Amino acid sequence: MKIVDLAPGDPRLSSDVLPVLRELRPHLTEDLFRAVHAEGHTQGLRFSAAYADDADGRCVGVAGWRVVVNTSLLRSLYVDDLVTSEAARSGGVGRALLAYLEERAREAGCEWLDLDSGTQRTRAHRFYLREGMEIVAFHFSKKLG
Repeated sequence: MKIVDLAPGDPRLSSDVLPVLRELRPHLTEDLFRAVHAEGHTQGLRFSAAYADDADGRCVGVAGWRVVVNTSLLRSLYVDDLVTSEAARSGGVGRALLAYLEERAREAGCEWLDLDSGTQRTRAHRFYLREGMEIVAFHFSKKLG
């Protein structure tokens, strides 16, 4: 498996990343994804894509992430999105992406690798716990408007 970071304007963001990302975020249209990425990139948002080693070389996983600094965790790498395509699940893609992100976090001087996961995603929670992550907080949210 090959994992690459994609720069803004890279056509693979639309052709490769978006279809996999939509498995987790079905509300994303191409225009909305471009707008979110354009604004988010100025806030540190980056995307990494995992490509299969097979003849197809298709995108099998995506991570959206950023380095953040705050008073609770100090410097951390926050994972906005971690998605393995349905066809590639349980094949080590998620593990490889998490390991890649952990290395990126260490390189950036982060003390934590941090993410939120929807309460309904119990399979994902089991995976994160197996990978050595802990449940350390509740995340509260209020829809505005």
